[in-house]
Amino acid sequence: MRPFQPKIWAIWLLLLALTAACHRPPTDTRPYFPPKGDGWAHRNPAQVGMNADKLAEAVAFAKTQETTQMAPDFSTQEEIFGKLLGPMPTSRAKTNGIVLRHGYIVAEWGDTEAVDPTYSVAKSVLSTVLGITLDRKMIPDIHQPVASLIHDGGYESAQNRAITWEHHARQSSEWEGELWGKNSDFVGKEAFGKGERKPRALQTPGTYYEYNDVRINRLALSLLRIWKKPLPDVVRDEIMNPIGASDTWRYITYPNAVATVDGKEMPSVSGGTRWGGGLRISARDEARFGYLFLRQGNWNGKQIVSSDWVKQATTRGPVGPAYGYLWWLNTPKPGETKPWPDAPTSSFAALGAGQNTVWVDPEHDIVIVWRWHNGNPNELIKRVLAAVNAGS
Repeated sequence: MRPFQPKIWAIWLLLLALTAACHRPPTDTRPYFPPKGDGWAHRNPAQVGMNADKLAEAVAFAKTQETTQMAPDFSTQEEIFGKLLGPMPTSRAKTNGIVLRHGYIVAEWGDTEAVDPTYSVAKSVLSTVLGITLDRKMIPDIHQPVASLIHDGGYESAQNRAITWEHHARQSSEWEGELWGKNSDFVGKEAFGKGERKPRALQTPGTYYEYNDVRINRLALSLLRIWKKPLPDVVRDEIMNPIGASDTWRYITYPNAVATVDGKEMPSVSGGTRWGGGLRISARDEARFGYLFLRQGNWNGKQIVSSDWVKQATTRGPVGPAYGYLWWLNTPKPGETKPWPDAPTSSFAALGAGQNTVWVDPEHDIVIVWRWHNGNPNELIKRVLAAVNAGS
């Protein structure tokens, strides 16, 4: 019998370990940026540290959650939101979505190329336009009163003259007035449908939060006057084209939302689709927008919007719910529960009626877009994160 030879055993064990490593799926952790077009790379869940079975369970769940809020033909639009000012499509896609990790597509379901209204996800896009405007010093300071730059009569009253750009971005402006046929008080069943509100006393700008589309439409008009060109063109040139979005998205205005800027008539956009029009976009293009924010405003080496803006936009304000600069957050105050209990506090989302969700999770390097679903996005989030935990 040969004597025990430790070196041979050590070599044999090393070979076994190397063989096992060769059969283990490689893990992609470096950021990837998809090119424009359909060549967006996919990865198997195991390649990005996720459990395939758990992720499949998450997708299977998502497919069962078709929205009951919004009729497929939008026939309940006026009942819910009030009299339309702009056009609506006659149909929409069924529930659909996409999951990115490290920028790669790891799951996709439904028609993610369908171009549908995204409602208040548009607010987060407007927020980004505001951030770019500030980055370029077209607005010197977010705390500056809007009235110092905008002289169209919208900020001359005692109530409105103290409103800052930040107040608009935090939904705490308390702007008073009428715009495009809708009054900021949301009073009137015909005008506002189920969104009608009881009259109340206005508060000092910056001290009271109210989710109010008339006021966001006013912000959009003020940004139009700063840029001196239609905001759909700004969104295309400054955001969508640089991130390689498709050419299918559209930002549709109300026919009566026209302002005169330097002697030219220009359309002004809305902050949602509450009264028609609004941003119509695919889930894939929304995923690019969410991924831009996951990468701190940088797209493959080009800084589209500053990382400082991303940080500010996703930091909670002093009043109201977990809300930043037109982004929804997961940062509760003491005694509050997180909006998405199973998600990291650092995560944030662009949200729109329907439900339309673009959820960004820097801690796990994930973006989830989920459209036309029924209920709280936490139910999908916790299932996707279970796939991360089981795969790590």
